[in-house]
Amino acid sequence: MTLLDRTRALLAQASRELTDPSSLKVVAAASARLEEPLRVAIAGMVKAGKSTLLNAMVGEELAPTDAGECTRVVTWYRDGAAYRVRSFLADGDVEPRPFDRVAGALRVSLGRPLVEVDHLVVEVPSRRLRQHTLIDTPGLASLSSDVSQRTYSFLEADEDSPGQADAVIYLLRHMHGSDLNFLEAFHGDDLANGSPINAIGVLSRADEIGGCQLDSMESAHRVASRYQADERMRRLCPVIVPVAGLLAAAGATLRESEFRALATLAAADLDEVVSLLLTASRFATASSPVPVPAAQRRELLGRLGVFGVRLSVSLIRSGAATNASALARELLAQSGLARLTDVLGVQFVSRSQVLKARSALAALHGVVGGHPGLVSAVEEIRASAHEFVEVRLLHQLRSERLPGRPEQLAEMERLLGGLGASAPERLGLPPDAVPSLLLAAAQDALARWMRVAEHPLSAREVRFAARATARSCEGIVAALSAA
Repeated sequence: MTLLDRTRALLAQASRELTDPSSLKVVAAASARLEEPLRVAIAGMVKAGKSTLLNAMVGEELAPTDAGECTRVVTWYRDGAAYRVRSFLADGDVEPRPFDRVAGALRVSLGRPLVEVDHLVVEVPSRRLRQHTLIDTPGLASLSSDVSQRTYSFLEADEDSPGQADAVIYLLRHMHGSDLNFLEAFHGDDLANGSPINAIGVLSRADEIGGCQLDSMESAHRVASRYQADERMRRLCPVIVPVAGLLAAAGATLRESEFRALATLAAADLDEVVSLLLTASRFATASSPVPVPAAQRRELLGRLGVFGVRLSVSLIRSGAATNASALARELLAQSGLARLTDVLGVQFVSRSQVLKARSALAALHGVVGGHPGLVSAVEEIRASAHEFVEVRLLHQLRSERLPGRPEQLAEMERLLGGLGASAPERLGLPPDAVPSLLLAAAQDALARWMRVAEHPLSAREVRFAARATARSCEGIVAALSAA
């Protein structure tokens, strides 16, 4: 039985044995959640760029990026047959809500005081939302404590209940103590269990780190590496990716009219353009012989930021982007979004079974306290499921709590799925490697790690980790042999 099958069976058993209506409601919700796409929340401080990043990931201007009423409500964006918005109220009722589009973004009429609305669900026909539902959360450290509390209440996990998201993309602009405190609250008792795999850090608005100069993303990569090397941050958030959200959103939704305006800038006198782009305020308001009106420049600034405009002009002038499609590709390539998408696939999508099962078991654990048999069954799955063992070991590796040679620990992380869950990724081979080569590599790795596990001089924790790594190799061998 797979991990999801075992979890489904236990939830079915609980629904038969429990009698309390509120407990049965929790079990039903956990069972339904197990069959949904992965829930990925986007969180961070006020003005971190959450809505902009969400729009870039969906490839459509959906989430409002202003300070309007809807940005103060937790909003779910999920795949659906047609555009639809529903308001889930604090009293449990659900009501459809009218909406319109303002500059592309959805503007929803709440129709009632904000305090009466728990969250919104926006359904969008989107291939990108089929594997995971994206959840936009209000900014932390808001001037209104009630707004920040909505995010904490939505995501915070403890021993008796999971947060409502399976995983989180957390946006950092600077590494503050409040960021670390939030991540610890989100992980809840996972820290004690040694398994916080459900967070990716994003160094947001990365283009601003280097003063919006053309080498800003290089500076952002250095800063992200420094943050990732911090012991406490690595324990909570093992991967940090720099992303220029405005650049990514503009690349995903670039309009032909915007390219024409940028091309006009690129064709103008270079000294005049450089003078105009000295600062954002100058670009937005200064009179100039460059034939792009100030109103249009302000629109470009709002869509791409100073860095995006400077980069676009440079790409067009150099001949690297001769049309809107080419420029959009270049902007996306340099924004960091592709790297984030890859990390999302490795850290979240490939481990969706583990994350969803973890959430379901946490919910079940919170309601079975008076049923020793069910409590034991939950703990047995948590302790014995190899997927959870892999997760705990990955956390130990990333926290540098396992002894060993660097190359040995790097191979262990790879075989445990830390760089991707597929057989080629685990074995460090190309994705098109032939099955016979994969099988031979898996068998070699299995024999090598069994020797480590059985070596009398290996420390106890190393023997345990080596046995688990060998078990992962056995799974690869079995799957390849069956295929």
